[in-house]
Formats: sequence, structure tokens, C-alpha cells
Amino acid sequence: MGTQARTLCLLLFLLQIFTKPAELAENSDFHLAGNYLLGGLFSLHANVKNVAHLDYLQVPKCNEFDMKVLGYNLMQAMRFAVEEINNHSSLLPGVRLGYEIVDVCYLSNNVQPGLYFLAQNDDFLPILKDYSQYVPQVVAVIGPDNSESTITVSNFLSLFLVPQVTYSAISDKLRNKLRFPAMLRTVPSATHHIEAMVQLMLHFRWNWIVVLVSNDDYGRENSQLLSQRVINTRDICIAFQEVLPMPEASQVLTPAERQHLNTILDKLWGTSARVVVVFSPELVLHNFFQEVLARNFTGIVWIASESWAIDPVLHNFTELRHTGTFLGITIQQMSIPGFSDFRVRHAGGGPPTPNRTNLRATCNQDCDACLNATESFSNTLVLSGERVVYSVYSAVYAVAHALHRLLSCNAKSCLTKEIYPWQLLKEIWLVNFTLLGNQLFFDQQGDMPMNLDIIQWRWGQSQNPFQSIASYSPTQKRLTYINNVSWHTPNKIPVSMCSKSCQSGQIKKPVGLHPCCFECFDCPPGTFLNRSADEFNCQFCPSSMWSHKNAITCFKRQLSFLQWYEAPTIVVAMLAALGFFSTLSMLFIFWKHFQTPMVRSAGGPMCFLMLVPLLLAFGMVPVYVGPPTVFTCFCRQALFTLCFSICLSCITVRSFQIVCVFKMASRLPRAYGFWMRYHGPYVFVAFSTAIKAMLVVANMLTSTINPMGRIDPEDPNIIILSCHPNYRNGLLLNTSMDMLLSVVGFSFAYMGKELPTNYNEAKFITLSMTFSFTSSISLCTFMSVHDGVLVTIMDLLVTVLNFLSVSLGYFGPKCYMILFYPERNTPAYFNSMIQGYTMRKS
Repeated sequence: MGTQARTLCLLLFLLQIFTKPAELAENSDFHLAGNYLLGGLFSLHANVKNVAHLDYLQVPKCNEFDMKVLGYNLMQAMRFAVEEINNHSSLLPGVRLGYEIVDVCYLSNNVQPGLYFLAQNDDFLPILKDYSQYVPQVVAVIGPDNSESTITVSNFLSLFLVPQVTYSAISDKLRNKLRFPAMLRTVPSATHHIEAMVQLMLHFRWNWIVVLVSNDDYGRENSQLLSQRVINTRDICIAFQEVLPMPEASQVLTPAERQHLNTILDKLWGTSARVVVVFSPELVLHNFFQEVLARNFTGIVWIASESWAIDPVLHNFTELRHTGTFLGITIQQMSIPGFSDFRVRHAGGGPPTPNRTNLRATCNQDCDACLNATESFSNTLVLSGERVVYSVYSAVYAVAHALHRLLSCNAKSCLTKEIYPWQLLKEIWLVNFTLLGNQLFFDQQGDMPMNLDIIQWRWGQSQNPFQSIASYSPTQKRLTYINNVSWHTPNKIPVSMCSKSCQSGQIKKPVGLHPCCFECFDCPPGTFLNRSADEFNCQFCPSSMWSHKNAITCFKRQLSFLQWYEAPTIVVAMLAALGFFSTLSMLFIFWKHFQTPMVRSAGGPMCFLMLVPLLLAFGMVPVYVGPPTVFTCFCRQALFTLCFSICLSCITVRSFQIVCVFKMASRLPRAYGFWMRYHGPYVFVAFSTAIKAMLVVANMLTSTINPMGRIDPEDPNIIILSCHPNYRNGLLLNTSMDMLLSVVGFSFAYMGKELPTNYNEAKFITLSMTFSFTSSISLCTFMSVHDGVLVTIMDLLVTVLNFLSVSLGYFGPKCYMILFYPERNTPAYFNSMIQGYTMRKS
């Protein structure tokens, strides 16, 4: 080898020695060279008060504030995703992703990093009329973690349409794409977090809660969302809401702040609410929970918002286990293979990309204590699973998939070219890919519909400190799989109610201003409670239905009417059958012996005028059985009463006629002749029947004959089916006329008690009329005392018995004489009886 060659090799060797440390320095935790750079904004330190340095113009030094272990953990997730894509993925073959990461210290340092990312490599941000051809230092930005910083940064990035994918900011303001067109996120919005929280409380029937919020936009916005949600449902009430004091960066409370904190704790100690919802960054809660421990609070269910639900530092306050049960809302658990080892790996680098070696540094890109602090919490982070970590991981992959489409990548290479942020933004909106088994895409508001988990804090060794107990789906808006909750009250769900739930069928009467505070009152019989419609008023049952006390539904009233299987119906039916067949037999006997003296003395043709209505009435008894109809009501009110009136009129006129023949014919011959000449008996029967018909028609006209139901006054569960409301009044009126005819018939029969035996029907008529009068009086008395089906039974029974009294009492003896004493049914025998009566009188 020549001298020149040896000299050239030596120079190359020295160049390699002197340039390698510089290259290693470039590839730190905060810098990685690449063809395309991603900006990363993370809170490695936090100053929740966001102190404005009005006395000097310097960017805040984040490392002067308290460190956030979760912030560094999330930053490592971004680094891991970038290196995984560069080294093990076919997503961007031949293209190297790089990153620039800046600590925003929660709120204090978010403007400077945004401008830093927008500037070009020479730190120059030109003022142009058209930025469509402008290429900033980064192609997209991941983060930051909270809504206030995200909104501030997005106001800058959106002007340049630089894609921004946040992994933890949940404010609903960010859904406004007119204001934030370049902002997307890999977490559900605050509305879904609040809905999951509300459904959790509804599941455990907690309706009396306390809300504590931080004095910043995060606390105010989330508490407002919760208040609106519970006001709409009226199922949850807020006992009181307080704003927690925001400590200085040194975490030292001023006297005024300490007094305010003591006031909050005093109210919390005195309230009956046992569920406390806390919307606050974790740093605000350090002093609060230290005071809670100092006062020995117990028996409280703490519900954590996503900002501190899985914070390992707060969880490290192990004495908190004695204050109650801790539940929280956070993103779903998703383990990322290889990340746990990467998290505690010291920074190292590979060779930078040749065309991106001029890497610069800005403020807040250092964290000397981050790695050691993360290592101390490594076991907790491993056991808890990767939750928000997956949101960062998926955000990086979303940008990578958009680059894949924009660079027209295939399995081996990509078309490396200069890209503009607005081009990449369009592709990010369209990504749809699978990552570790999850299908990921952005909805119309720029959100990824990731599931949320309800977690419980556990403090057991070698145990997941944030155990999942439920899952909430933003797409279905439903909470599922609640189990394995370990309460501070053994084997009992804690109770947090202003008033205990009312029992079934009890209405609520509000007490005070809160709808959750109420007294319970029973719904009386005849009403029911429909909680889905109105839980404050009992609703009346429909007229055809009824309910018992404390009912939630009504049932059909029992219909009351005569039925065939009932004993009274069977007895009356047997009597009616007896009357029908006996009357039919009498009709046949009288028709066969029509010309005999016995039949003629009984009334002759008028006997058939009585027997036919009797036969018809006995045959129509079934109209009283079963539910009434228009036809059966008509038969009850018209047919039966007319048939019975015809029979009574015939008996009355028959008894009058016998007296006229033997007592008045000789004394008033002209009157008797007039009576016989103009068919007086039939005229009287027709006149009586006409009067009864007019009464029946008048009763029908004044009240409908349609069947109707009315409530039994003695038992409202029963509906009495009757023909019309004035059924009893009409029945009493009809019965009164029948009673009058019975009295008149009885009087004439009594006057003729001394007549000849064959013509002397007084005892039979007297018996029939006495029974008819007595039964009518009994029926009227019974109707004045009782109501319902008993009146129908008594009406039918009395009607059948009256018909039997006429049939058997009046016609029975005559049939007996015709059949068994035919020698007495001759004209000679009747003449001898009349002569004997005349001789006795003379």
C-alpha cells in the first residue's frame, strides 16, 4: 500500500473516531434523525398553575417542576413505535422516521415548541401569502396530553394544516373541525368518559354524589358536562361541588388555599354522600389526599377521571386503601409486546440519515431523572398494562399508514419525495388499519372509537394495581361486564343515596331542591305507578280495570253475571224446566178437553191466553244466564214482565167474573149484560197489558237497553254487568203494578170463597196471588238492601216461582180433576152443584 493510501485510511479512521460521538449525541431520547420527522409533545414535568413570567422573557425550565412518570412513559411509547416502524415493519420500507420531542411541562411550555415545529431547519418561519408549498420541520405532531395545551398548539398548527394527533386530550371543544381542522385524537371524547361514569353510578344506584374539580379548563368543562348529564336524567344529584386549590410549583399551599381545602374537607365530612367524583390533574390531588389521610376519612367511593385514574405516584400513597374504594375511567388495556423492556432502556442511536444530519436542539429537551424514576415504578407500570401508551402507539402508526399511502409504498420500497402537511392530513383522515387486533380509524369528529375501561385500584403485591371491572363501548354507548369489585364494605355495595329507593308502586314526593331527595307514598287501590312515564304521580286505571294498593299495573275487573255452573242458576233452571214441561202438559190437556165444563169454568179460551205466555216465559229463562246482550236485556225488561202481567190480568178478571156470575148477575143484570156483550174480560186484559207495555216502553226510552257494567260498591274489583243503570228502578216499577194486580185478584177471590165447589177457585187464586204478592214484596225489600248479581238471581227466581204458582196453583188442580175425576167433569154434575148452592142460599 502506498503512502497516499495509508494517509487516506488514517484520515478516514480519525474521522470515524471523531464523528461517532456526535452521531450518538444526536440520537438521544428527544432526537432521532430521519427522512420525515414527527413532533412529540409530552408532559415530563408539570406546573399546573402555568405561571406567567412577566418579569423576564424566558421559556420556563420544565426540569424545575415535579416530574410526571406517566409523561415519560408515554414519550417512550412514541420512541418505541418509531423505532419499531423503522426496524421491524414493512410499512415504510426504505424510509426512516425521525422525531423531535419537547417537554411542555403540562401547560407552561406549549407555544415555543409549536413555533419550533413550524419553523424550517434554519429556525426561520417566513411570512407568506400562501403556505401550500411550505414544508415545516415536522410532518405531524403527536400530543400534547391535556386539552388546554392541545387547544393552544392546535391554534398554531391548524393555520398550517399540520396534522396533530393527540393521545389524551378529551375536551369536546376539539370536536369542532371548523376551528381545529388538523386535530385528531386516538381517545374518545369527554362525553363518552362522562357517560361511562354516569352509567357506572346508575348501575350501583348511587344518586347522591360530591363533585370536586380543579380550577382550570379541564375541571370546569368536565364538571359542566357531568352536571348537564345528570340534570337530563334526574337520576343522580350533586350534593355539592367544590373547586380544589391549585398549588404552586413547589406544591406548598398558601394559608388561604389551606383554609379553602379545610372547608372542602369539612363539607365532605358532614355530607351523607359517599361517592366523590374528582376531575383534576394528579398534581393538584397530592395535597388533597394528604389531608384526607390526616383526617382519617373512611367509607368513600372515589371516582377518578382519566387524568389521574392510572397515576402510579398517587397510587403509591398506599394508605389511601383505608379511605375507601377507588374507581376510575381510562382507556382500555392493551399490552404492546416488547415495550416494557424498551421503557427502561438507556438511549442509544444508530447512524443518522445522511440528508437529515443538521439536527438542532431547543429548550426542555432534557430529563436527567426520568429514566431512574420510571425504573422505580416499572413494576407498577408493567402490572397495570399499557393503556394510554397504546393511544400514543396507535397515533404514530396512524401517521405511518398515512405516509405509506402518500408515498405509494409497496412491500419493498417507498417513493421518497417532499410532502406537504395538508397532503398528509388528508391521508390521515382516511386511514383504516388493524393494530394488535384492533380496527382503527377516525370518525367524522376525528376521534378513534376506542373502548374505555372502568378500573379499580388494588394494592396487593404482584397484582395489577388498576384492575379492569367494566368496559364501555362508545359506539354502543353501553357499559358491560361489571364484576370482581372489592368493596371497602365487605360483601356489600356501598350506599350513597339522599333517599332510599321507593318500593314498587310507591310515588316520590320531592323534598327540597334535589329530585333525588324525596318521600315515598303508596298508590291507592284503583291506581298504578308507571315509572317510565311519571314516577311522581299515580295514574288511574281504565274503567274496565282495577288494581290493588302499590300496584304497577292494572288487571281486568272480574265480570259478575249469572253463569250456568253456579248453584243458584242450576236450581232456577230445574224449576224452569219443571214449569215448562208441566205447562206444556196442561196446555195439551186443556186443548184435548176444551169442550168440557171444567175447562170452560176455568176460563175457556182465556186459559190458553194464560198458558201460552207461561210456556213462553219458562222457555226464555236462559236469557238471564250469561253476560247480558241487547236481545237478552230486551227479553228481561219486556217479555217476562208482559207475560206475567197477562197471567195476573187473566186471573184477576177471572176471579172478578166468577163473583159477577153468582153475585152481581142478579143484582146488576144490565151491567153484567154489558160486560158480557162487549167481552169485558178480554178488554180488561188488553187494557192492563197496554198499561204495562207503556211502562216498559217508557223505562226503555229513559234508559238504554244496551248492556252496561258498573262497579260493585262493596267490591271495586267486580264489574256488575246489567242491562242499564236504572234496571232496579224499572224492575221496582214493574213489580209495583204486578203487586196491584195480585191484590185486586186476591180481593175478588176472597169475595167468592162461598161459591160452588166446581166454580169455587178462590182458594187456588188466593194461594197464587198471596204467593205473588209476598214474593214481590220480598224482591222489592231485597233490592233496596242488596245490589249486583244477587238482584238478578232474586229477580229470576221470583219470576220463575210466580210463573210456577200460576201454572201449578191455578191450572194444576183442574188438570188433576180432569185426569183423575172425569165423572165430575160433566154438565150434570156442574148443574147439580149449582142447584145445591141455590137451595142453600134460599
